[in-house]
Amino acid sequence: MTDARDRPTFYLPNLCDARMVLGIVLIAELVAVLLAIARAGMSVSAWTDLGRLSLFMLWIGLGGAAVLCAARPRLATLDVTRGSAAALALLLLVTGLVSEAAWRGAKFGLYDLDARPGGRIAFLAGNLAIGAIVGAIALRYFYVTHEWRRNVEREARSRVEALQARIRPHFLYNSMNTIAALTRSDPVRAETAVEDLADLFRFNLQETRPEVPLAEELEIARTYERIERLRLGARLAIEWRVDESVADVFVPSLLLQPLVENAIYHGIERLPAGGTVTVAIRADGAHLDVSVANPRAGEGTGPGRAGNRVALANIRERLALAYAGDASVTLGEDGDAFVVRVRLPLRRREAVSS
Repeated sequence: MTDARDRPTFYLPNLCDARMVLGIVLIAELVAVLLAIARAGMSVSAWTDLGRLSLFMLWIGLGGAAVLCAARPRLATLDVTRGSAAALALLLLVTGLVSEAAWRGAKFGLYDLDARPGGRIAFLAGNLAIGAIVGAIALRYFYVTHEWRRNVEREARSRVEALQARIRPHFLYNSMNTIAALTRSDPVRAETAVEDLADLFRFNLQETRPEVPLAEELEIARTYERIERLRLGARLAIEWRVDESVADVFVPSLLLQPLVENAIYHGIERLPAGGTVTVAIRADGAHLDVSVANPRAGEGTGPGRAGNRVALANIRERLALAYAGDASVTLGEDGDAFVVRVRLPLRRREAVSS
């Protein structure tokens, strides 16, 4: 079955968005400047012509954006070829209507169009030709950008799925050995451990949502903690400092558990006496701050283990894609502790569903 996220979607962006409107205004002004220079050079009359052209191009640009914004739901039901043709036709329709209105407005004496070579037909044809070129370039740009983003999303999703499917063999073997030992000494704890292990595997292998409530991430991380505690015993302690008000905040799936896993695998396991992993999560204005700290392994605690940056690189890439630069992952040391800090926008259910 094809993943709904891989189904083709129409590439036209939301032209009603404030940033898109600003971009359209800038493009319209750029085209007006180029046309003014091409028609009158750098003479004094070019400035007068530029004012008229700017107003004219803004009417076409903003009018075309409004029409495409209104037609976007309908265009999204068409394939790329027909949708592109329909979008270009709408842009040319707007260009034609504005051009006709401008020609008729010349009768009020605000400007002189009748003196132009070829008259009304040439004026309309020239504007439609320019509109077709600029519109085709814009649509091509939107299409290429859309396809590039889809490819990046597919790659990022494949990385997430690889992370979900990757269960370290040593963790599985150690967990199963621990459970096997418990079946003789403590059958109740062994049964609980099997249930926790099944829940952890089920979440890792079946979770497909890009974002989940923080409460779910905390639950799966605590499930992982219970399994590891059976193996490490008193050597492992995790201190949870979680602001309860952020339980409904949405975060990327598999954000917290890999951080806790890294802290245990590259920190606690290398210390003969073990240590405490501190997980702190709180709201900071419009952002969510997540930090995971573990004691650093010093000299004589064994060699460092390879691969400790794989999960961190994966998380960093996913955050960059999902939040467009408004999220970060930083690594550092705080005294004798190694700390990973994640900062991302604070998004609740209403914001995600809208």
